[in-house]
Amino acid sequence: MTRRPPARRRTRYPRRTRRARRGRDAEVLMVCVAAVAAVGLVVVAVNWLLAHWWLLLVAGAAAAGTGGLWLYRKSERARWDRVRAQGLRFAIGQLDALHHRDFEYAVRDLMRRDGCRDAAQVGGANDNGADVKATDPSGRRWVIQCKHRRRGAEGSAVGTPDLHVLNGTARQLHGADVVVLVTNGRFSAKCAPLARSQQLHLVDRRTLTAWASGSRPLWELLPRIPPPGRPLP
Repeated sequence: MTRRPPARRRTRYPRRTRRARRGRDAEVLMVCVAAVAAVGLVVVAVNWLLAHWWLLLVAGAAAAGTGGLWLYRKSERARWDRVRAQGLRFAIGQLDALHHRDFEYAVRDLMRRDGCRDAAQVGGANDNGADVKATDPSGRRWVIQCKHRRRGAEGSAVGTPDLHVLNGTARQLHGADVVVLVTNGRFSAKCAPLARSQQLHLVDRRTLTAWASGSRPLWELLPRIPPPGRPLP
């Protein structure tokens, strides 16, 4: 007798595998449909824009006009800021009437008036002796401590302890080239010799009056200023 070959078993896939395949097929179909729809929308949009090309010109002109107006206003604000800074003046009585924090801002504004574009008020808690920092047009780094007296020259004198604090931090921590202590009051008798020996600069009430009410920069009013560094661009 001739034996029949054994029947081949039909491979059966688990139901989960068939379902997964159907799910992937559905996802591919959805992606294809979405892609066709997106291409169709792009074609419609392009055709509409080609038919209404003048709207692109109007939109471009409006955007250019808006941008130009914004740039003009920005340049005008900057120009008027420079004009105000160049004309900044303080009478000594105005400085006396300020809060001590506002006095620091006034010193900052005077440094900006003189061309220190990066002048900043930094005084506050843990300021390590620096109330104002600035870089002058010659590249010298200024660190200024401000001591405001509500009664002006009649208030208590600024003493050497404040100078010691400033001398110990201005160069080491803040990288100062010029170290200044400015007050609307007066200094004790021991401050001037100490300042000279440590190459510190004192701005007393008289010097502050000349600086704030005039137009000369502070470096033209103080003696023995370090030579200019590298000029700023």
